[in-house]
Amino acid sequence: MRENQQTAPAAEAETVLFEERLTPSVGVWVVAVMLAALSVLVFAPINLTTGIVAAVLFFIVEAIVLVTSTPRIVVTGTDLQVGKARIERSYLGEVTGFLGDDARQQRGARLHGLAYTVIRGWISPVVRIQLTDERDRTPYWLTSTRRPQELVAALGGTMHTAAAEDLEHDGHR
Repeated sequence: MRENQQTAPAAEAETVLFEERLTPSVGVWVVAVMLAALSVLVFAPINLTTGIVAAVLFFIVEAIVLVTSTPRIVVTGTDLQVGKARIERSYLGEVTGFLGDDARQQRGARLHGLAYTVIRGWISPVVRIQLTDERDRTPYWLTSTRRPQELVAALGGTMHTAAAEDLEHDGHR
């Protein structure tokens, strides 16, 4: 029984609270097929069979690149992994999810130059995760996610609302 008590906290810490793969959208796959089909046009004047083989090979290479470069977001009781980066949750500060135009602003005009980003153009919502580690120059992580509410909930944050930002600005005037 004592052994179970010692392993219980470790098991809780490794329990996955949130997991998502930022897989390519249907539109990305359509573009990949179209690009591969263009290779038929390149090789058709030489030989149509060569063009078809080239298209198939080109699509296979595209698919491998798209699948192997697909980042994951994993939240456990102790860690957060976004893409290839991992950090202990004890170093996380404020977590905020953004949708629509607010998400676009976070990816563009409001993006800090030192932020760690895992952005996928085919996924609009983003979550900003502040870091509290004073030894790390990175102010925050910004990641695309199809499920921002769930990721924010797993990290104990909040979703951004325009009304909250208006109140924040009014308080500073």
